[in-house]
Parts: sequence; C-alpha cells; structure tokens
Amino acid sequence: MRPEKLDAAAIAEQLHRMEGWVLAEDGGSIWKAFRFKSFAEAFAFMTQCAFAAEKLNHHPEWFNVYNKVDVTLSTHDAQGLTELDFKLAAKMDQAAEGRMPDHMK
Repeated sequence: MRPEKLDAAAIAEQLHRMEGWVLAEDGGSIWKAFRFKSFAEAFAFMTQCAFAAEKLNHHPEWFNVYNKVDVTLSTHDAQGLTELDFKLAAKMDQAAEGRMPDHMK
C-alpha cells in the first residue's frame, strides 16, 4: 500500500515534536545535520539507521564525511512527506543519542 502524503498542518505538527529537523523550502522533504565524536560513531549511527530503514522499507538520502552525516528524508512514491519519513527521523534521533559531543546536541 502506498503511503499517504501529509498535508502542511500534519507536517508542522510532526516537526514541532522533532528536534533539529528542518522542512525544505519546497515542503517536500525534511533535513538534519548530525555531527558525531568520530568517524566510527558516525558509521555506527549509519549502520543502526540502515537496519531501521530496512525494517520500515524506507531509505534515507544521506551524505557522510568523517564525523558528519547529513540526512534528507522524503517519500518518493508520495512525492512528499509521509508518516514513514517521521518514523525514520525518530529512529535516527534515537540512534544518535549518546554519540554526539555535548556541544553539538
């Protein structure tokens, strides 16, 4: 079953609960920059997120350089944001807990 695209009010409500996630200007995706203590922490984060993404059958667009992981989430089938994006965002936030330096939280 194809996920339903969220309307602007539902997106705003979801974002209100999420720390650090930003809505793209076109409203079709959310973005967050994660910074970690080391490359190993960034890679561990990505590995944990990869398993979560597989379980949800929803995969991020991400970019990694050393301790930085930039993530963009969108549901291509819905041509916008769905509940899947926010579920994966929450899983990513959980995976990042304890891995980021205090000054980067």
